Amino acid sequence: MELGLVRQVDIDREMQAAYLSYAMSVIVARALPDARDGLKPVHRRILYAMYDMGLRPDAPYKKSARIVGEVLGKYHPHGDAAVYDSMV
Repeated sequence: MELGLVRQVDIDREMQAAYLSYAMSVIVARALPDARDGLKPVHRRILYAMYDMGLRPDAPYKKSARIVGEVLGKYHPHGDAAVYDSMV
């Protein structure tokens, strides 16, 4: 790519190609479960946070809000509804 070179492109074609590329990356990286364990990234983050909090079958329970807060604070800085919906 040469600096200072202005290339004219068709905006419709460029937007379509860019959106399609982005959409496919989202589907592959986040929306489809991984073939190795069947988990999406958000589920993996939830399980890791629960493990990190010491939540085991023999441990006292924690409220869902505590787990959601832990995931949001450390691993998933998006809306709490996405984490809560994925958890329940």
